[in-house]
Amino acid sequence: MFRVLKGLLLSMVFISSANAGLIRVALNDFPGPDMLPTLIAIERAKERGLGIKVDYMLSEEKALLAIINNRADIGMGVPYQKVQQTAVPLRMFFQINKLRFHPVVDSRHYNSWEELDGEDMYSHGKGSGTEAMVQMMAKKYGIKYRKMVYLSGSGVRANAMVNGRVHATVVDTKRKNKLLARPNSPFKTLPVDQIDATDEALYANESFIRTHREELVILVEELLYVWNRMNSEPAFILEQRNNYGLLPKIADEKVLRYMKEMVEEDTFPSDGGRAAAFAADIDFYGFAGTIRNPEAQSANQYWDFSLLNKAIGN
Repeated sequence: MFRVLKGLLLSMVFISSANAGLIRVALNDFPGPDMLPTLIAIERAKERGLGIKVDYMLSEEKALLAIINNRADIGMGVPYQKVQQTAVPLRMFFQINKLRFHPVVDSRHYNSWEELDGEDMYSHGKGSGTEAMVQMMAKKYGIKYRKMVYLSGSGVRANAMVNGRVHATVVDTKRKNKLLARPNSPFKTLPVDQIDATDEALYANESFIRTHREELVILVEELLYVWNRMNSEPAFILEQRNNYGLLPKIADEKVLRYMKEMVEEDTFPSDGGRAAAFAADIDFYGFAGTIRNPEAQSANQYWDFSLLNKAIGN
């Protein structure tokens, strides 16, 4: 009996130790081609000895709550609003991509921004880049939506457009192309200003960054490597996807088409964002109202550039 109990205790210690070294990553949407660069960087970091577990939280808010409630260590999103409103010590440390979304309307209902005055608008989530974009355009055109409805996932919003449940929303490039390419498509895009603000970033609690600096530098090094390779050679993502067996149900041509489109749109910052990301974010999210008193904000309230500086060699 003593040997059994001793073995059980040793097993529990081993499991606890293993879990203690596991970095839990909460991604904020359904797994799709847009997740592949991050997933590839994670696989490469695993090969360098990092223990990483990925969960798909399916919304930015759920990913954020996972971090706040200590159910995850690294989140994906843009938590400016949450940090400012609650002073929760979250810091972004790598800009995944710039905001490359497209306002789409059903032309049988609307044909301009002005016609959306007093109508419903659908965006990804509270404080998200999609919400900030349509709020910015509402300010520009002097309109006010009847209400903002949150519907997570570009694919979900695009399907709702096709099914006639939504008549005005914001979707990513892939879904925009699908909507416009439908036979006798009633859908059209509305004009939008060029935006280089952050769409997605990786972030963590200040204390986690401080206590896991060496591991996070390894992850950031792999992120930078993948980002630079795909910007010069989009097919690199397809090659790596097949090498690691990631999201195998997505056809090769879809992966390659998506990567080429995103690289052509200058979506992925080769330097992880750094100070330029914060400057663009303050302009955009400040104008949209997501960040209050933008002129009084400083980068270190929201970002930790030390991991990027270490990985780049500065």
